[in-house]
Amino acid sequence: MPALPCNPKKILIRSTNWIGDAIMTTPAVRTIRANFPGAHIAILAYPWVADVFAASPHVDEVIIFDRDGQHRGLKGLWRLARQLAVRDFDLAILLQNAFKAALIVRLAGVPVRAGYSRDGRRLLLTHPVALRPEVKKLHQVHYYQGLCRDLGLQPGPDELFLQLAPAAEEWANAFAASCGGRPLIGLNPGAAYGPAKCWPVARYGALAGHLASELNAVIPVFGTTADAQTAAAIKACAPAQVINLAGATSLAQAMALIGRCDAFVTNDSGLMHVAAAQKTPLVAIFGSTDPVATGPFSDRALVLRKELDCQPCFRTHCRADFRCMTEIGVEEVLAAVRQLLAGNAHSE
Repeated sequence: MPALPCNPKKILIRSTNWIGDAIMTTPAVRTIRANFPGAHIAILAYPWVADVFAASPHVDEVIIFDRDGQHRGLKGLWRLARQLAVRDFDLAILLQNAFKAALIVRLAGVPVRAGYSRDGRRLLLTHPVALRPEVKKLHQVHYYQGLCRDLGLQPGPDELFLQLAPAAEEWANAFAASCGGRPLIGLNPGAAYGPAKCWPVARYGALAGHLASELNAVIPVFGTTADAQTAAAIKACAPAQVINLAGATSLAQAMALIGRCDAFVTNDSGLMHVAAAQKTPLVAIFGSTDPVATGPFSDRALVLRKELDCQPCFRTHCRADFRCMTEIGVEEVLAAVRQLLAGNAHSE
């Protein structure tokens, strides 16, 4: 494989599609910036991922991939490719694995196109990188950093990175100040992947009740509008102290507030990775998925998981008895929160 150009003027990075995945690419994005400090770096991302990079010093701009609007369907892909073509990018680095990502930059006429040779796209890449078997056994942070390394780049730190706009930080500061010094403990009961990732809502509610009565905590519940009913059920268990934020904030505001939490309890989800990037002490509850590959990349995290023969199944819906979640009790999660608040977290 030929070496990447030494001094590209304009680089396009294709972001991954989900918040958690995007957070896990932030060390690789920093690596790309460190290796090409003089280049103009743009990142192509879906709208719901854009806030991860909007204030990052490692990219110069975020280009929105409007999948549900002007870039919808085959005509939309062609329109996006034409819009990129006039930008005259010298190099595209594809952090996303899809065939479509390679097709877009090929249609855009980007002369150097680099990424993992997956999803049948090898012939569309000028710099295809084979996925080494050992990388499959590592955390996803190393997967993206490994791509950079195999492209001949000098990897930077593996530490996650998240910088947010000042307006979001100011909003979060005001929210935290309004708590009057009481513990701020966030709950994240949803997961976009499916219900197999979700600890039962009744247990989140019971946990909220204990946090309210024992710690006098302020308990924001995070999520999208799809989680509003779940958040309302949790609020009913401690109505004076649970604040339903599901669908009520921007992503940037939610990410900033997670950074102000004294502790955060979450399913395996995008916001779990946000908490890890913000260095917020967190309890991560794992069921159907694998914490080795996608667990919180943080030394301030406690992972709760039951060792069962069916794990990890990676299913969106449990086809058995859901023991992976139902065997994790409220007292076990509450004890982990107490441990975090005491400053005794040890990543698993």
